[in-house]
Amino acid sequence: MYKYFPHKRYKHTLEFLEAHISTSKTILDLGVENPFTKIMKERGFKVENTKGEDLDFDTSTIENSEATVVTAFEIFEHLLSPLTVLKSIKADKLIASIPMRLWFSPAYRSKTDIWDRHYHEFEDWQFDWLLEKAGWQIIASKKWTNPTKKIGIRPILRWFTPRYYIVYAERIKNSKD
Repeated sequence: MYKYFPHKRYKHTLEFLEAHISTSKTILDLGVENPFTKIMKERGFKVENTKGEDLDFDTSTIENSEATVVTAFEIFEHLLSPLTVLKSIKADKLIASIPMRLWFSPAYRSKTDIWDRHYHEFEDWQFDWLLEKAGWQIIASKKWTNPTKKIGIRPILRWFTPRYYIVYAERIKNSKD
């Protein structure tokens, strides 16, 4: 399923997660179990995943979860309605990352896998605004690049242009009322 292992992204994601979330917390990770789920478990996190349901239509796993933290690593760009998912979260802590919109590259679209397409490609301010509208306050954030070993203008730009954005957010009290 994975053509390559995203070592840099996983390293930054794990460092950010460990800096903000204790292993004593329970995590609902949006998306099916994946290689990063295994990494989180190996580091002592208690993780359950959603089951592959279309979260645009079915948020029951999220709504019924007793987890104290929700993680969403490169999930929201695939949803038509990430606001609905963000509002359905009962946990009061969220760690979420997105691939950022690159002005020099078109939106990602797999031609063979309909689940592997980006409906949204956010800029950081757009993702911040989405979280705020859904009742979340960003406590910390980080960006990093994703250089490639290819030759060309776009590969050079990837050395300097942030590709990933991750946030730690907490539910604003009374935001679901």
